[in-house]
Amino acid sequence: MIALSRRTFLGAALCAAALPLRAQTAGNYPDGRPIRLIVPYTPGGGTDSVARAIAAKITSGAGWSVVVENRPGAGGNIGLDYVAKAKPDGLMLGMGQTSNLAINPALMPKMPFDASTDFSAVALIASLPVVLVVKANARWNTLADLIRDARAAPGSIKQALAGSGTVGHLAGELLAYQAKFQVLNVPYRGAAPALNDLLGENTDYMFATPQAAQEMLKGKVLRPLAVTSRARLPILPDVPTVAESGFDGFEALDWKALVAPAGTPGEVIKAVNGVVEKVLADPATVAMFTAEGSTAMGGTPEAAQQYILHEQKKWARLISEANIQTAS
Repeated sequence: MIALSRRTFLGAALCAAALPLRAQTAGNYPDGRPIRLIVPYTPGGGTDSVARAIAAKITSGAGWSVVVENRPGAGGNIGLDYVAKAKPDGLMLGMGQTSNLAINPALMPKMPFDASTDFSAVALIASLPVVLVVKANARWNTLADLIRDARAAPGSIKQALAGSGTVGHLAGELLAYQAKFQVLNVPYRGAAPALNDLLGENTDYMFATPQAAQEMLKGKVLRPLAVTSRARLPILPDVPTVAESGFDGFEALDWKALVAPAGTPGEVIKAVNGVVEKVLADPATVAMFTAEGSTAMGGTPEAAQQYILHEQKKWARLISEANIQTAS
């Protein structure tokens, strides 16, 4: 559904390319008032970078003032809770993602908000797979090699985590569940220390984002075994997907979605969505995402809401069936 909506939009966007973004919006919103975009993570990370790029393009194209504000903590829950409890007037938006909108609600026993009812989806922004990497001199050349040894010695092979509840964490759990082997998780406070310990051979493998592992892959100190998207990544064309490595349908994506407090007027949601769609169709935006291994998503607010609900059910089912606990 998302892909169809995206193609339909792109066709329309070509016809309307000469129109300014403000012509696509309704009413006087935001009437000169600043829009706050909450990023529930620290400055400089992947979510923050995407949010700032999107905010800058909205500001320059539509003439709206979009101010990015970082409110990190609790796996993204603190920032999104702030959005959930804000006045639903369209002047507060949040940049949510897989972890805080789909994984945390099922993984964490206590959540400060209800991810399925406390937000109105505005637009899907982009999706990013993770890459299963091992040290370049590891004895595994393929995913099948790693799984074979993991099955032969249950619990002895260690997976490094950038954090509990991340897409990398759940991708590893999903693989272990489907491939029927035990995984020993070793959590860290971020991707950098996790990758450093992987290089130091304190762990055996990791599902890392392409951005986090990119320089180490280029330097050939890490070896990629598989990516978690359904199709191969253009920036890693020789690396097979987990799906084509024997696990049909396997997919684990770190997607980002723009959300607003529940109750935000529908016409405001549509106005913001229309501007964001124009931004996502901009060749410069597409090139930015492609360079980091991401894919622009887009689509209607309704399609975004359906996608988020589907992801919530998917990860909740895995967490329940595999009895996954937070890694500490």
